[in-house]
Amino acid sequence: MATVNFSVPDAVKEAFNAAFKGKNKSAVIAELMMKAVEEARTQRRRAQAVRRILARRIRRRPVSDEAIRAARRELREWP
Repeated sequence: MATVNFSVPDAVKEAFNAAFKGKNKSAVIAELMMKAVEEARTQRRRAQAVRRILARRIRRRPVSDEAIRAARRELREWP
């Protein structure tokens, strides 16, 4: 098991101690750290997905208004 030292403002330390009084604070911090890791991974995956979607849009040629209207007319006439 590793030992980690962090500096936090006194107000944060006091609020943490009050919120988790009587709890294993090392376990609480370990759980919070894992949640932070999971959240960072989720944010990274979301950002990658957005970049892929935007890259796909850039590679596609824009469709003109007239082409959209023609497609709509064609669909309306389709049996």
